[in-house]
Amino acid sequence: MATQETSTESTSNSEEAGSGASKQSTAKKSTAKKAGTKKSAPRRKAPASADRSGNGAPRASVGKKKSVSQIASQAARQLLELTGREAEGVTGLERTDDGWKVRVEVLEVRRIPETTDVLALYEVEVDSDGDMLGYHRVRRYVRGVPGEE
Repeated sequence: MATQETSTESTSNSEEAGSGASKQSTAKKSTAKKAGTKKSAPRRKAPASADRSGNGAPRASVGKKKSVSQIASQAARQLLELTGREAEGVTGLERTDDGWKVRVEVLEVRRIPETTDVLALYEVEVDSDGDMLGYHRVRRYVRGVPGEE
């Protein structure tokens, strides 16, 4: 009886070993299949600015139309770059034939108390892309004094 148990154990051990070996060989085969399936390099996406005609020359940038808030903030940034004075806010925006007219309120002189600060109102002309065409100061006034608007 002891011999039968030994042979049964050896059979089950060989079955386990055989199933483990078959699992390993299956895993190796599937790995080999996965590795062998890629034969060519992955395709790259063409850049958005590339011409679809195939000559590789970039297209003229059509660009996405800018929002009104983007136009206004870009005008205020450009005014800051030129004057060195920070914008308090955009007070007006008007569409023109050539682009936009943006009215920007700027802090010109900081004083204590803040109600005595000197502010200025600038009118900035920008094209339809938001690039500055020109600007000028419309008026200066003290913050705490009511205006004629």
